[in-house]
This record gives sequence, C-alpha cells and structure tokens, in this order.
Amino acid sequence: MKRLLMEDLIKWKNSKNRKPLLLSGARQVGKTWIMKEFGKNEYDNCVYINFDREKKLHELLEQTIEPKKIISALSLILNCKISKKNTLIIFDEIQEEPRALSSLKYFCEDEPDYNIIAAGSFMGIALREGTSFPVGKVNSLTLYPLTFEEFLCADGKEGLSDLLKEGDIKSITSMKSLFIEELKKYYVVGGMPEIVQEYIDNGDFSNCREKQKSLLDFYKQDFTKHAQPSLVSRLFQVWDSIPSQLSKENRKFIYGNIEKGARAKNFELAIQWLYDCGLIHKVNRIKKPGMPLKFYEELNVFKLFLLDVGLLGAMSDLSTESIIEGNRVFTEFKGALTEQFVLQQLISSMKIKPYYYSEENSRGEIDFVIQKESEIIPIEVKAEENLKAKSLRAFAEKYKVKRSIRVSMSDYREQEWMVNYPLYAFSDLV
Repeated sequence: MKRLLMEDLIKWKNSKNRKPLLLSGARQVGKTWIMKEFGKNEYDNCVYINFDREKKLHELLEQTIEPKKIISALSLILNCKISKKNTLIIFDEIQEEPRALSSLKYFCEDEPDYNIIAAGSFMGIALREGTSFPVGKVNSLTLYPLTFEEFLCADGKEGLSDLLKEGDIKSITSMKSLFIEELKKYYVVGGMPEIVQEYIDNGDFSNCREKQKSLLDFYKQDFTKHAQPSLVSRLFQVWDSIPSQLSKENRKFIYGNIEKGARAKNFELAIQWLYDCGLIHKVNRIKKPGMPLKFYEELNVFKLFLLDVGLLGAMSDLSTESIIEGNRVFTEFKGALTEQFVLQQLISSMKIKPYYYSEENSRGEIDFVIQKESEIIPIEVKAEENLKAKSLRAFAEKYKVKRSIRVSMSDYREQEWMVNYPLYAFSDLV
C-alpha cells in the first residue's frame, strides 16, 4: 500500500540536520506498518521496540536514559548489532514509557547519528498529563487515513492519481466519470488501511461496513481503557453526537445538542481528549480573515469532524447502496460527507490547517478559510447542483480577497472573482 508519508520519511533520513522523529496519528491509521516498511526498504537492519509489551526495557530505562547505555542494552536484549548509519530504531507506543520519550533529547544532543523514530497513539494525552516533551530536540510528522490519491493507487488506479499530480485540466475532465466512481467508493470505504485492504481483497462494501463498525467499537473500548473514569461517559456523549452535529445546515458544534442544559465546562476535556488521540478534527471559527488567521480564531466556536469519511458514513448508518447508486452520496446527510472529505484533503493531502467563517447573527457562512503562504483563500463546498455562491461572493467583495474557491461536482472553470474546482481534483489543482 503506497503512502505519501514515505517520501517525508526518506527526506528525514537524508536530512543533514536530522533529529529523532516523533510520528503521531490515531490508532489504526498504519503508523507501525509504515515505520517497519520504511525500515525494511531503507535500512540494512530495523530494531522494533513496543513499550506496551517490552517490560525489560522499562526496567532498563528506570536506571538510565543515557543513549550509549540504551543502545548497548538493546543490542544485548535483542541480540543484534545496532549501526548508526544502517539501523532504524523504532520506539512504538512510546507514551507508555515517559523516560523513553525523555531519552530522545539526549539522543539528539549526544548521539545524533542514530536513526530513531518514536510513535504513540495516545501521545497527545500523555503530554497533556505532564509527560516531559523534548522541545526542539525532535522532528515531527503525522500520519492520517489514506488520502483520495492514495486510495486511487491502492485500488489499482495509479494512472488516475498520476493524472491529478500532472494537473492537466483537460485530461482530468475527460476522465470525469472514472474519478466520480472512485470518489463514491472512497466515500464508502474511507482511508483506514484495514478497511481499504478489505475492499482491495474482496471488493465487498458490506464487509467494509462491518469492519468499520468493529473499528468504531474498538475506539469506544479505548475510551474505557485509556481515559480517566470520570471522563468516559462524556467521551461517549461527544463522540456519538458528531453525526447529528454535522447533519445541521449550520455545522457549528452545539453543546445543547448533546444533552439539555449542557455547557462547555462539562465537555471541553472530552473534546480535547478525542482531539489529542487524533480521532476528531476541530475547525475553529475566525472573526475576520486577517493575517495570520490564527490570530483571529475563536477557540470556543468550532465544528467537529471525524478522522475519516468512511467512518462517518458507518457511524451515521448510511446504506452503502445509497452512496454508490447515482450521485446521491454527494447530497446525502446534507452534504456532510462532502465537507468531511474536503477537510481531510486540506489537512492530509495539502497539509493546511483550515478555519471557517461566519458573522454573529448571520446565516452567511464560509465552509473553510485557509492561509496559503501570504494569501487568504475562502472555500465554499457545494455538494448539490445549485451552485449559487452568495455567501462566498459577499465575503470576497467585503474583504477584497484575491482568490475565492468553490469546490463542487462541476468541471473546472474560472470566473472573474472565483474559480470552481471539481471535488475529485481540488487538492491537486489549488
């Protein structure tokens, strides 16, 4: 399975200023697989340590976090030779051993030639609970579910993926029907590696949906296993409310939709926990499109999305038949799947943090606002055939933005004040 992050890992390996690498991402997005695959393909030897299982290493790190002693002990325990140039050392589930995380600082300072990758699904939670983080001593990457382009490659349509990379509008438009069929599949299957593999092996959407349901149950089991007992019920409430929150015309997260009289103070820790685990995306509102956007975000006004479009469909109990037949998928659930898809592409494919915009007591809303270098770009997502963009035009005129984007199922076309990008190609063309 081709993952674009592999290119970033190779760049990290070849960097002259390489530091130990911290790889984050939700459970089941493929962190362990990609680290081992990277080790197998790029190194003579790969040493894998899972701190959720290796009790001997816990005892070792209680005594020392000096790099030379750690390497010496690992060589003895694992009966292998660890080379600075040709061995990849993988510390998995590193949040289970805080002293292993602390040791990365000393590897950076004292033994920078060792190739070390550390990963942990609950890293954000561990850090928030007081685990020491080696600030400035590590490089960081995040792995997300497969992007649409990665799904195309996995589904044997690498030629379509290459076409998107080339950015030839005419060629892409000529293949429109193929792209739409693949996009509908992606809406059903999503990008979780296990589910994608199930589809590749069997081509059965029903089996994919069963596995998605199992994965959703697995995440809920994690709530009970890893969260503070006092937080568990709140986690379930927030998690279960996300589909209904996204089904509204205004997708702003409303605490009162969880339970009557609910307040932020009751649920903000649960939301932060889910965010730290990588299970949700949080899109904050901005008051105005100033530069930089982060200066204008409102932390207490936001939308919540899931980590994966396929899981959102499964969680919402949308039938796979309704998604595959015709183009209903793009309008079902009031276009929430389409907005989820665009969000994922912005974050994982384009590596852009999105915000959204709305005025107080105003129905006019811009689905996403992004900052690309020194440019502020509003993005309106249209799942329906009605392509009127009143809110987008009003925003463009009010703030005199250079470029406005509408993402829809229509073909690429330029207007004086706006560019329409086809849904299946926008992240490669923008």
